[in-house]
Amino acid sequence: MLVPLTRQKFEQIIPLIASGPQYKYYWGKFSNLLQRILISVVTLVVIFLVKILFRLDFGLVFVFSVFGAFFWLWYPVFQASIRNAKSRRYKYSGFFRGRVLDWWITDKLTGKQETVNNKGELVIIENREKRINLEVGDDTGFRIKFDAPLRPAHKTIARGQIAEMILMSSRPDLSSIEEFSNIYIPSRNLWVSDYPLLREDLFNEVSFHLRENQQEKPRRRCPERQKYRKEDDN
Repeated sequence: MLVPLTRQKFEQIIPLIASGPQYKYYWGKFSNLLQRILISVVTLVVIFLVKILFRLDFGLVFVFSVFGAFFWLWYPVFQASIRNAKSRRYKYSGFFRGRVLDWWITDKLTGKQETVNNKGELVIIENREKRINLEVGDDTGFRIKFDAPLRPAHKTIARGQIAEMILMSSRPDLSSIEEFSNIYIPSRNLWVSDYPLLREDLFNEVSFHLRENQQEKPRRRCPERQKYRKEDDN
């Protein structure tokens, strides 16, 4: 099932400014916070030196000083908002409901570290991450492959479960899907994702109303769409 969304509803579900979960996602680990604090300190030092050398007006320096001093605080908002904007640039969207056709676990190389063992030999350590891969589709032949970091809750996922998401396109009839959101499995109240792109409360509201109306209206078959595979940004 594919139901077109109005532009207003689409922009509500994918917020312009970072939501709480999105801010938390980009807040990162303690090391990320320390890195941002260091940038803030360096920025303030540079601004102070520039003020002394060029004898700049205090008002202008104050504005840039505040901007730099709170870099550690506002930068996660900026990162999330930029990521949201990449999805909001699509003019058309639709609510898709299909089923989990298949799932499997893979390892993804996330980085390498070089170290020296007790014999003085160079050792390369590979950092790998377990990821869950989902294939979701419907009876029209439309298929989407999606992967995300593996979580303990994912053990409840099974073939045949209903899966919902938002599809995005540059065409009014949604005949060519160019992007899609994280995946929601309502029977387990489970989100499969890395980045929490959608506002879950509004998405669930749309899902609930469509389930209510599904018995009253004829089922709308999805237009023929090309297969699509999404690789995680991170």
